[in-house]
Amino acid sequence: MAHPRRFAGRFDRRELLRHAGLAGVAVWTTAKSWGGEPPKSPNEKLNLAGIGVGGQGGWDIGECASENIVALCDVDDRRAAGSYNRFPKAKRFRDFRKMLEAMDREIDAVVIGTPDHTHAPPAVMAMKMGKHCYCEKPLAHCVHEVRTMIEVAKKHKLATQMGTQIHAGSNYRRVVELVQSGAIGPVGEVHVWHPVAYGGGDRPKETPPVPPELDWDLWLGPAPWRPYHPVYVPGAWRSWWDFGTGGLGDFGCHYMDLPFWALKLRHPTTVEPVEGPPIHPERTSPGLVIRYEFPARGDLPPVTMTWYDGGKRPRFLAERKVPDWGAAVLFIGQKGMLLADYGRRQLLPEAQFAGFQPPPKTIPDSIGHHAEWIRACKTGEPTTCNFDYSGTLAETVLLGTVAHRVGKKLAWDAENLKAVGCPEADRFIRKAYREGWRL
Repeated sequence: MAHPRRFAGRFDRRELLRHAGLAGVAVWTTAKSWGGEPPKSPNEKLNLAGIGVGGQGGWDIGECASENIVALCDVDDRRAAGSYNRFPKAKRFRDFRKMLEAMDREIDAVVIGTPDHTHAPPAVMAMKMGKHCYCEKPLAHCVHEVRTMIEVAKKHKLATQMGTQIHAGSNYRRVVELVQSGAIGPVGEVHVWHPVAYGGGDRPKETPPVPPELDWDLWLGPAPWRPYHPVYVPGAWRSWWDFGTGGLGDFGCHYMDLPFWALKLRHPTTVEPVEGPPIHPERTSPGLVIRYEFPARGDLPPVTMTWYDGGKRPRFLAERKVPDWGAAVLFIGQKGMLLADYGRRQLLPEAQFAGFQPPPKTIPDSIGHHAEWIRACKTGEPTTCNFDYSGTLAETVLLGTVAHRVGKKLAWDAENLKAVGCPEADRFIRKAYREGWRL
């Protein structure tokens, strides 16, 4: 099919898929009413490309195996081997730029599962070319990158989804229903904690040889050049500011997603580093306590949300008889409290809520996080973690790392992407790219 920007007046592949998907729904309904099986058309399948297909990225592309996996891109052949073997017909690349340029007409959408510092460059390039995008959390490496991804996705009217897969689970839906039904009254305080602890130590001085299966220069991408060391690859990159965002970036999007959804939060007005270790210029920091203030939203009251990691918890748990779950979200309302994690929820105090009848289920079950995005690519239906919603969540998470690194409370001007009166925060809000790389 001709590319729309080269041949005006013809349908592009995405538009054809959209109509095919909608037609498929109508045929399915009719076929089911007749008791027959719906016809299957090759046009109902997307042509997908995976960028970063080892580890989490390999799982993501595997969750999309119902579609045509036409290209796989990874800088580490050893890490990518599982995906290469699973999808032997897919063309292989190391540089996503070459892949997108060579296969522009053949790719409908991309699935990005690279380290944090290489999320935004492929996502923005692909979306500017009209490709739908699924990208792992925390969406990008700095606030400016996230905002760019939000704006590009909106401009091109693309189907997007951030990889916060737990959002598709039933427990989060039931928690949101409890909060929004008023079970614990208006909520003005939330505490979120996780035991994750990344960081510690200094940059290694040894310079071992780069493994032959790894393209180290491409792995670095837009990050400042440094010698290879196995302390960075494959998994420990989260402990380095040049590549990762620490425990907050890794788990904040998963757990703070719940209060964002339930309380309809958007941008914070202030972000404050309450506790944390001495700031290291290169290593991320374990043991952070970050406090966010959110304004009122309509008739919903202002909210204070506090994040804890590295084994820290709210100090009042024992006093208020709150179970000390390893990782959890605690909503504090005027009528009670609600404790939740991925799979559990508990109203507190227990005696007060004995015999409580939960509200009716109002949020439909998900068809699956990846399936939801695939459907959106074909039909234009919205996703629940589209970049407008999840991007605002990711910006908030990343602002916590900015506040920690400057060591002061930030007054946040979300519209202009500025920490008011704090110019030293600018380099963390919008990072510099290595020569040869751009957004």
